Amino acid sequence: MNAPDWNPFRDLARRILREGVPLTLSDDVRALVLRTAAEVSITNAEAALSTSSEALALLRETERRIAEGSNRLTDALDLMWRFQRQGDFDSARQQMREVLAVEVVPYYRELALEQLSSMTDEP
Repeated sequence: MNAPDWNPFRDLARRILREGVPLTLSDDVRALVLRTAAEVSITNAEAALSTSSEALALLRETERRIAEGSNRLTDALDLMWRFQRQGDFDSARQQMREVLAVEVVPYYRELALEQLSSMTDEP
């Protein structure tokens, strides 16, 4: 899986959620929000765009999944590499298992699975 390009969405979310720019659901913005929501496993995105309050909630949830998933995976990778350097591959594997237990974003799940499968030959 190629890394998704979430920069346009994150720029939009920053402008709307942090800078207070009003959300205008042009065709391009709708397409961006729907594509990104699908990439983070939000299934009811089309319905959420029916009102401005639901659209804002969708923006928040999509941004939350991207940010929290990234932070979760980054923290787990840091610990995994630390355990690997210490020769503790069981604990290193456990870091990725813990990510997989809670992560819903397919891209982050795939990265965790790749890390886990690359350790199968280790002690």
